[in-house]
Amino acid sequence: MLDLPTGQAGMGMGAVQKLTKGEDGFSHHPAQYMFKDAAAEMGKTRTPAEIVAMMDAFGVKAAMIMVDPRILDEAIALFEAFPGRFYGEVSVNPHAGMKGVRALETAVRAHPNIKAAFAAACLLNPQVPLDDKAFYPLYAKCCELNLPINLLVGVPGPRVPYKCQHPGLLDEVCWFFPELTIVMRHGGEPWTELCAKLMLKWPNLYYATSAFAPKHYPKAIIDFANTRGANKVMFAGYYPALSYERIFRELDNVPFKDEVWPGFLGGNAARVYGISA
Repeated sequence: MLDLPTGQAGMGMGAVQKLTKGEDGFSHHPAQYMFKDAAAEMGKTRTPAEIVAMMDAFGVKAAMIMVDPRILDEAIALFEAFPGRFYGEVSVNPHAGMKGVRALETAVRAHPNIKAAFAAACLLNPQVPLDDKAFYPLYAKCCELNLPINLLVGVPGPRVPYKCQHPGLLDEVCWFFPELTIVMRHGGEPWTELCAKLMLKWPNLYYATSAFAPKHYPKAIIDFANTRGANKVMFAGYYPALSYERIFRELDNVPFKDEVWPGFLGGNAARVYGISA
């Protein structure tokens, strides 16, 4: 998971500013109190070529970026300029109804590098619970397109309500849509044991380590990967809120078993998103 830094605020900052009740004073990131280096990293303007060079320096073969379905040309230009280095996740909004469903399909058919949908329930205005009927047309379209969807779960860092993305809400979604592949993002805390239990229960439910520095990976997720979930947990970097220097400095200290690392670092994501490893 990667955002292209523009030197301005990002990663959901605009949505949070509309939802929060108080004045947080954050300049770049909606949970800047948690990501203390975010302002410095996000304040840098880096070209796509500089980002690819950074990826090369840290051994990152490919990154997934957010795609706005209203401005597809920008993403497609990036995919074409750097073949195989960037893949897209289309931001979806259940408030858009069938217009949003059609926009998702148009985006997916616009370029083969678009590999997933994405939604942040806590940042929608108003918020929409993950099991709400408003999400169901999007889930159904993802099934039709054989498209995974990345969903934020757990208490969010931004100071907005959390209950719309309690991971337990996915239990009924997975039951109703057995064909739907879901990747849980942003930790699922404090319900990480529940996340592991749900992944054990549902074949098409996965977990990505976005928004977490490696030293803070939840113990329940590490234990699950080391036992019955080696094929369910995948790396997500979260640059620029977390620098690659910090991520890869801490990653070697994560106590995964040797056999877990290949899937975690790339194999699981390649399989789930249909990317050539």
